[in-house]
Amino acid sequence: MSGPAAPPRRVPAARRAADDPLWLKIVLIAIACGFIGLFLVLPLVVVFTEAFRDGVAAYVRSVREPAAWQAIKLTLITTAIAVPLNLVFGLAASWAITKFEFRGKSVLITLIDLPFAVSPVISGLIYVLLFGMQGWLGPWLSRHNIQIIFAVPGIVLATVFVTFPFVARELIPLMQEQGKDEEQAAISLGAGGWQTFWRVTLPNIKWGLLYGVILCNARAMGEFGAVSVVSGHIRGKTNTIPLHVEILYNEYNVVAAFAMASLLAFLGLVTLAAKSFLEWKVQQQLRETLEPTTMESLS
Repeated sequence: MSGPAAPPRRVPAARRAADDPLWLKIVLIAIACGFIGLFLVLPLVVVFTEAFRDGVAAYVRSVREPAAWQAIKLTLITTAIAVPLNLVFGLAASWAITKFEFRGKSVLITLIDLPFAVSPVISGLIYVLLFGMQGWLGPWLSRHNIQIIFAVPGIVLATVFVTFPFVARELIPLMQEQGKDEEQAAISLGAGGWQTFWRVTLPNIKWGLLYGVILCNARAMGEFGAVSVVSGHIRGKTNTIPLHVEILYNEYNVVAAFAMASLLAFLGLVTLAAKSFLEWKVQQQLRETLEPTTMESLS
C-alpha cells in the first residue's frame, strides 16, 4: 500500500508571472502604454504645441509680459521660502520620530499626513477664517497694519501647509530602515549631537533628503487650490503661475496661457528626471545599508 501523496509544490509568484502567455504580456503592456500616452504624453504635446502656435516671438512676448513676469517671480519667492521651512521641519520631525520615543508620537505622525487628507481649498479657507478681515485674528492684524490674506504671507503660509509632509514622509522610512546603530556608535566614541548629525546621519540620508526637497519644490510651484483662496487673484501682485494661467485662459488668451503652462510643464519634466535619478540613488543606498546586515545574518 502506497504512502500518502506528496503535497503539490508551490510555484513562486515570480515564476508564475514569467510563465504567463505572450499575448497577455502584450495586452497589458499595450494598455499601460496607451494609458500613459493618452493621459500624460498627449496633454504635454498639446501644451507645447499650443504654446508655440504663433511662433517663438509670441511665446517670449507672453512670458516677458509684466503680469506674467510678476507671477513667475512670486512663484519663485514662495517656493524659496516654503521649501527651506519644510526642509527644517522634515529633518526635525523625522529625527524625532525615528530616533526617540515620546508621548504624542502617533499624533505627530498623523498631523504630518493631515495635508494629504484635507482639500487644499479647505486649508486656504481655514487661513481666511483665521487671518481675514472678518476672521479671528483679522481685527488685531488690521490695527497693526499687518496683511496676510490677499498678500504674499498668506500665499507662503498656504504653500507651506500643503507641502510640509513631503520631506518628512521621504525621510521617515529611510531613517527607520537605517536604524540607530551608527549614531549610537558615534556617541559612544565621544561625538556630540551636532557632530553625529553632520557626520553620520546627514550623509546617510542625503539622497532621500534631496528627493523629498524636489517633490516639495514641485508641489510648491504648482499649487493652485489653497493659493487661489488666499491670494485674491490680484493681477500683477498676488498671482502665481497657475493662477495666471487660469486668468489668461478665462480671457481667451490661449497662446499666453499655454506659454505659461509650458513653463510649469518643463519644470515638471525636470523634476521627474531628478526624481528618477534620486530614486535610483535611494534604492542603491538602501541596498548598501542592507547588504552588511544580510551577510551578518548568513554568517
